Amino acid sequence: MTTPTVTTAGPARRGGRLLWTPARVRSVQAETARATRLVLEVPGWAGHVPGQHLDVRLTAPDGYRAKRSYSVASGPEQPHVELIVERLPDGEVSPYLTQQLRVGDELEVRGPVGGWFVWHASLGGPLQLIAGGSGVVPFLSMLQHREAAGSDVPARLLYSARALPDVIGADRVAATDAGVTLVLTRQAPATWQGPTGRVDARLLHEHVVPPDARPQVFVCGPTGFVEAVADALLELGHPPERVKTERFGTGGGAT
Repeated sequence: MTTPTVTTAGPARRGGRLLWTPARVRSVQAETARATRLVLEVPGWAGHVPGQHLDVRLTAPDGYRAKRSYSVASGPEQPHVELIVERLPDGEVSPYLTQQLRVGDELEVRGPVGGWFVWHASLGGPLQLIAGGSGVVPFLSMLQHREAAGSDVPARLLYSARALPDVIGADRVAATDAGVTLVLTRQAPATWQGPTGRVDARLLHEHVVPPDARPQVFVCGPTGFVEAVADALLELGHPPERVKTERFGTGGGAT
C-alpha cells in the first residue's frame, strides 16, 4: 500500500538558530511511580517526525537556566505535544517537571530537533525497535504514527523494563498490532512467562527480526544498554548502517 510521508514546516528559527517558544501545560499525568506524561500546547507547532526530540528550558528566579532534551511521545497526527519525563533523584529539571509542574504553567521549548533517529511510514520496513527503560518513548511516537498512517509495515518492539509497574506507555504498547516482547530485568510475577534478565545476543536472536530480512533497527536507552545491544546486533550479522542508536546517561531520565 502507499503510505503518506510525514512532513513538517520545520521548527521556528531566526538567523539559522532554533528559537525558544512558550508552551502551556494542558495535562500532567502519572505514567509510572517515577515517570510523568506531560501534554503541551505549543503555539505555531509545525509538527514533528517520529523519533525527534524537544528541548525544554527552565529559568530560576535568580536567572539560572537549565535545559534537557526529551523525545516526543505523541504521534505527529496528534494536535498536542506529549513528553514522558522520568524523575532523576539528583536531576535539575526532571524533579520540577514531574513533581511541581501544574496545568496552566508555561515552559520554554525548542524544536523539534533531530533528523537521523527518525522513522515514518513511507520509509518502509521491516521495523525493529529495541528499548531500555524510558528509551521506549520515541518508539511510542513511531508506533502511533504507523497506526494512524494505516501502514502495513511489519514492526516489532523489544522492550526491557525493570518490572511491570515500570513499563512506560503500557496502554499504548498493549494496543499496538506490532509484535511486542517485554523483558523484565529485576522483578517478574510468579506467573510471568516472558523473558527475564539482560538483553543479550541469545535473546536478540530469538526475538528480533533476523538480519537477512534487512530490518531498520532502532535502539534507545541508557548508554550501557545501547552499546551492549548494538554490539550484539552486529555480531548477529545486522549491517551497521541498518542499526541506529540513541542513548542517554546511565540514570535514564531523558531520551
